[in-house]
Amino acid sequence: MADEIRLAFAHPSERAIATEGEAPRDRISLRDHVREVEIGAFQAERGHTQRVRFDVVVEVAPAGGLPDDDVDRILSYDRVTEAISAELAAERVNLLETLAERIAERILLEPQAMRAFVRIEKLDRGPGALGVEIVRTRRDFGAHLNEVAQTRPHPRIVYLSNAAIASDAVSGWIDGFAAQSAPLILCVGLPDVARPQAAHPLAQRRVDLLAIEQNGWVLAARDPRCKVVATRTELDWAMKNGQICIWAPSKIVLDATQGPASQPRDSVALASWFAGLMEACELVVIGETPPADSPVPSRAVTVGNS
Repeated sequence: MADEIRLAFAHPSERAIATEGEAPRDRISLRDHVREVEIGAFQAERGHTQRVRFDVVVEVAPAGGLPDDDVDRILSYDRVTEAISAELAAERVNLLETLAERIAERILLEPQAMRAFVRIEKLDRGPGALGVEIVRTRRDFGAHLNEVAQTRPHPRIVYLSNAAIASDAVSGWIDGFAAQSAPLILCVGLPDVARPQAAHPLAQRRVDLLAIEQNGWVLAARDPRCKVVATRTELDWAMKNGQICIWAPSKIVLDATQGPASQPRDSVALASWFAGLMEACELVVIGETPPADSPVPSRAVTVGNS
């Protein structure tokens, strides 16, 4: 009994260990994350913020094999704090139980997450901490998780030719696309300068991908709103937070299990492959011609037109 009482008040990480069963999983944890929140059913709690502490443990499916230090292959800590921030921003809630349930559901949308322990405590409502703790698994939400996952954003991929990058209209194009509802990701191709030539095709592929990324930095210098981004994790974060991205292709292309059939020198085809990977709502090609076999709806914009 004494041990049961101790576990009842232990950190969620200890609870996770004690209830892991015969198939232990990896865990990530967030401890003592304190936010100022307006929450509560009492009238005295309306119109005022109070300190709320979050402790979260997420059990994840093992990645398998030796770790390769790849942020895209793990459940990022940012996803846990983003789940908290997103639910706090969604609407005011009365009950900690409601908030905990929504945070657990959002975390379990991530494919690596298997079980989530969420503890939330109010720190300013009494002499101690007043709170709730819940445990949820993917099975608890059933098909609803798939329905929610289908609401994830579908970005607009915009490819800019070198003529488009150099055009005085480039900021206007970015303004127009950024004002639309879909998240905006920009793609570029090889720069109009000589680049190193390698004897082996795989080496040349890497050289060309890096040259595309250098061209992305040229575009970023034209408009400080645009950030060069290399990983899927960063892209997902940017889409959720309204950040305009320029895709740096090396990492995603080289890590892809079903990579593009085209070579980097066919950069419009590369952008088209990326649009399919991201389940884009549209591919817009400025200054060149979209591929006929684009996996998403595509259209061309002539340099000089908007």
